Amino acid sequence: MVGIIVQENENIDRALKRFKKKYERSGTLKEYKKRTFYLKPSEERRMERLKSKRRAQKENADKNK
Repeated sequence: MVGIIVQENENIDRALKRFKKKYERSGTLKEYKKRTFYLKPSEERRMERLKSKRRAQKENADKNK
């Protein structure tokens, strides 16, 4: 469970921003989305290959600039 302690005289917007950052870093939402549906192992491997291919293309494009 992710939580923060709101300091005295702390702006609520600042506390909310700290909470969102901590929540994102914890990976809770990512884990939830991953577990909402079943992905076959073959599909997972396919997705990983596509992901790495896109990453390589992006790195290559950055080098050519």
